[in-house]
Amino acid sequence: MSCFDREGATPDATTPSAMNTFAQMTPRAPGRTPRELRNGGRVKSGGSAPSGVYLPNNNILTPQMRSPEYVQLSTAAAITLGIMRGNMYRCACTRCLNLLLTYPEGCRANCAYCGLARHREAERDYADRNFIRVDWPAVPIDDIVDIVARDPQASPFHRMCISMITHPRSDDDTLTVLKRWTDRIDPAAIPVSILSNPTTMTRADVERLHELGADIFTVALDAATPALFERTRGKGVQSPHRWDKYWEVLMDARDVFGPQKFGAHIIVGMGESEREVLELIQRIVDLGGHSHMFCFFPERGSLMDHLPATPRDQWRRVQLARYLIDYRDVRVDHMRFDGDGRLVDFGIPAGELDDVIDAGVAFRTSGCPGKFAEDVSACDRPYGDSPPSDIASYPFQPVAVDLKKIRAQLGRTRPGEVYEEGEDIEQFAG
Repeated sequence: MSCFDREGATPDATTPSAMNTFAQMTPRAPGRTPRELRNGGRVKSGGSAPSGVYLPNNNILTPQMRSPEYVQLSTAAAITLGIMRGNMYRCACTRCLNLLLTYPEGCRANCAYCGLARHREAERDYADRNFIRVDWPAVPIDDIVDIVARDPQASPFHRMCISMITHPRSDDDTLTVLKRWTDRIDPAAIPVSILSNPTTMTRADVERLHELGADIFTVALDAATPALFERTRGKGVQSPHRWDKYWEVLMDARDVFGPQKFGAHIIVGMGESEREVLELIQRIVDLGGHSHMFCFFPERGSLMDHLPATPRDQWRRVQLARYLIDYRDVRVDHMRFDGDGRLVDFGIPAGELDDVIDAGVAFRTSGCPGKFAEDVSACDRPYGDSPPSDIASYPFQPVAVDLKKIRAQLGRTRPGEVYEEGEDIEQFAG
């Protein structure tokens, strides 16, 4: 299996944009699900027992798989583990083992941009839904632990991450999955991150996860402003999440896990201005945390799949500025913005900015750190927010042709330098 261009065409990345505006990025309203299909009705009425690995869309009746016995894992992680065959364009799959809790009822939230959202109950069983552009096979957790526990020190994984979902069992089952892992695999060999579900959590849950060996705790704010959060994750889409509750749990994580051991996920391009998202990033840094950024991509089957992906010039400016704030001690108040909140000055001399661009690290996937460097993420999520034909977050170190494209997207090409569209793909084709 390859992750090469699974979703159709993307916008022209080199055309200057007016940004994805709040008025433009309006989700569809969720439809009504027939009563018999709610809460995993089709799967539970079918009564099929799970057996070994389940591959999504396998044209068989979806079995009743439940965490903590079963978890789903990303396609890249499954390939890295040897559970699935395949390869990833220009990278050796992934250095992070992403585990996703799973239930026939699925996630009970209805986030507008997410392929796992509740509104898809009528069209697709939970275990068959795509998430950040790829399928997630379901595997017994004991099988995964058995494979990694054979030799954790030699594992290709730099980190394991448990991703919670909105479900009544999610809090308890996350603790069980974590304990099964740490009972056999030393967190010093492979550190563990938690991608939390604040809606159902208490401070005691945060403390217990830390006691059981979790290293980093993150909160998926995703939306950069309260208004965007409400429209895409709250009442606007008949979903239970609340901005204030997410911040409450984020502050609990700051207290419990400590500086540099907590953070927030943020999606860029859902209708916020560049200034708004960078002020949020600054706020998190000032608290002692980190931001992990995603470029908005219209996930197939989501309530926002009809909307445009984040224009590449907008994404590159925010991506670069976020790196400066997180790792170069540049502050958002050093930067300048136009009347629409678009970034027009990064706040450092042009020569220093060019050096950061040429280093390339700013344009790699952001997330919890691996074993190479603090600013190089273990969670590289290959092509989770873009197709390989128009890479948003690079899951590998960008080389010369990639940096040429990035500079063109930023409008900072060198004298005489011209990027021809598709030049990077042509260089590595075949």
